Amino acid sequence: MTDNAAGIAVPDTKLATAATELVRDTTTELIYHHSRRVFWFGSLQGQNRGLSFDPELLYIGAMFHDLGLNQEFRTSRRRFEVDSADEARRFLQGHGVPEDSVRRVWTAIALHTTPGIPQFMEPEVALVTAGVEYDVLGIGYDDITADDRAAITALHPRPDFKKRILAAFTEGIARKPDTTFGNVKADVLAHFVPGYRRGDFVETIQSSSWPE
Repeated sequence: MTDNAAGIAVPDTKLATAATELVRDTTTELIYHHSRRVFWFGSLQGQNRGLSFDPELLYIGAMFHDLGLNQEFRTSRRRFEVDSADEARRFLQGHGVPEDSVRRVWTAIALHTTPGIPQFMEPEVALVTAGVEYDVLGIGYDDITADDRAAITALHPRPDFKKRILAAFTEGIARKPDTTFGNVKADVLAHFVPGYRRGDFVETIQSSSWPE
């Protein structure tokens, strides 16, 4: 497979190759293609923002960010983002990556569905979120040229992506609804899981054990 599109190349390193193979072998075709697009879109947004970032760390963050949606994590009782981040940490530590780099990747993945914070952190953290927001939500759609979008989606197509990614989110978190409290995935369950009732911050305060 060609690893170059829109003037951006996937890092030609053993670490990046190992990450590609792991994610390709353990996730669905939908998540694999989405994760690769996140790398390209995040990289282009990094160029647009004049950010200096480590392409290898961005690539690892992009490739692992949705791994926690896999079947084996659906009863973990933790946010899928944390499961994804922990898998990336195990992978990086297993390859002897320095702890500061591990921390950046972990944080990038853990915060990728928490809007309003990542853009103020390290570039790799900001750009995993930027890539996700571009591919899933279309945020900053016109920041990337039509030619670059076409090159990336030719390499990693997105047929019926909106419907399919929502289904993947639902399947990944439906059995652990408490993990959606206070984050955007509550919207997914509210739309697609009959009987789901989202947590309420005010009700939680009012019904706490404190007597006053």
